[in-house]
Amino acid sequence: MSPAMRQDIHFCTTKDGVRIAYAVVGSGPVLVKAPNWMTHLEYEWESPVWRHWWQELARDFTLVRFDQRGSGLSDWNIPEATFESWVTDLEAVIEATAVEKFSLLGISQGGPTAIEYAVRHPERVDKMVLYGAYARGSLYRGRSPEEHSALVTLTREGWGRDNPAYRQLFTSQFMPGATAEQMNWFNELQRISTTGANAARVQEIGSNINIVDRLQLVKAPTLVLHARGDARVPFDEGRQLASLIPNAHLVGLDSTNHLTVADEPAWEKLISNVRHFLVTGSPLPETAGRTEMPETDPAQLTQREVEVLKLMAAGRSNQEIASELVISINTVTNHVKNILGKTGTANRTEAANFAHRHGLMALEA
Repeated sequence: MSPAMRQDIHFCTTKDGVRIAYAVVGSGPVLVKAPNWMTHLEYEWESPVWRHWWQELARDFTLVRFDQRGSGLSDWNIPEATFESWVTDLEAVIEATAVEKFSLLGISQGGPTAIEYAVRHPERVDKMVLYGAYARGSLYRGRSPEEHSALVTLTREGWGRDNPAYRQLFTSQFMPGATAEQMNWFNELQRISTTGANAARVQEIGSNINIVDRLQLVKAPTLVLHARGDARVPFDEGRQLASLIPNAHLVGLDSTNHLTVADEPAWEKLISNVRHFLVTGSPLPETAGRTEMPETDPAQLTQREVEVLKLMAAGRSNQEIASELVISINTVTNHVKNILGKTGTANRTEAANFAHRHGLMALEA
């Protein structure tokens, strides 16, 4: 490996005293990656699951990655772990690198962290790339509390065992199309990256994220890439991001893997789109970007339908809308059906896009 492709590992300290490990590799415009699920700066650099990502990106950019608090080379014994702490960790690493303007990369769980940083610091984020990302954690997109509790318990109790059966559950969701070697590497990455207790905390935080109302505040041009067959984060979550973030473009990938591996066709499409976007600020010519919804007069909606549509766009479920408006869930279902028909939209994501484009989400004075 050439000297230019060797990563340098550094450390910085957050406001609450947590030591964060970050790596810098490559040259050119700066690209900062927000941490996702479990990471380990050294181990994943050699891993067939991740090395193609970092080596390809480092050819054209100065790539900055870091291990989330509680994992990898960062401190494992931490005073606090919350979504807010994930964002402030990203702020700490950026301050440590002293870079003023840069692009952001948010993969999977790193997506909402990157989005929140971009909203808070629009003057510093030049472009943003979101891959396999989401604005709503699993508890806001249909997972039952019972299933969630079972998965958290499974993680806490079985994570560090020599038998990989517990971790294989997650590996098979992340990369169902991976080879045995790739799956073994990912199983091991999860084991050495953190403790079961910390992994369970990460699950709790990620599952409870809901930043749908922050998407419209993003200023940076954004590229959203998502595998159409993603079993970990459904494709519709990527559609939601591209629909609600202004000046965003969606690229669908023909893959079932949440993490695209190097030997599948989707990888070439992914990396070529990312490279082109980070250089030009626009998608490749063959990328159609967001689909524009038919222009419909919002005055066709009743006042109650507007209220329901606003709550839909904010990521509320039918049950939550019913509770908030003190109406039956059947009434909400009928309102949703009428809204989709009147706005010419196919689903809740497109209806939310309609609401934002017509200013229905504007805060009342």
